[in-house]
Amino acid sequence: MEEELHVLAVDDNLIDRKLVERILKISSCKGKSLRSLIFFFNLVMKVNLIITDYCMPGMTGFELLKIVKESSNLKEVPVVILSSENIPTRVNKCLASGAQMFMQKPLKLSDVEKLKCQLLNC
Repeated sequence: MEEELHVLAVDDNLIDRKLVERILKISSCKGKSLRSLIFFFNLVMKVNLIITDYCMPGMTGFELLKIVKESSNLKEVPVVILSSENIPTRVNKCLASGAQMFMQKPLKLSDVEKLKCQLLNC
């Protein structure tokens, strides 16, 4: 039986959240999407992967990455940053701070399959 990947997706854009939810469902991943990082801190669920938008009001995906990597109980959870802008300094900063990957929006099914394979050692 294939292991299930539990994914938390954070994006302030409803269309992007619905797209990620659909792709996760097609990929047989358990997913939960949030529009705001405020809800992230109140969420209690097993998470194997966090996918977050870089540009969001209140707290950026980079700031979330830093919080996750500094947390004793979350630091091992891989974080993938999504952005519609391909800015090399931003990409490098996120990867140097512990992001698993930096991907261009929109997220594609092949992106999720690649991540799933990496994280579940296929």
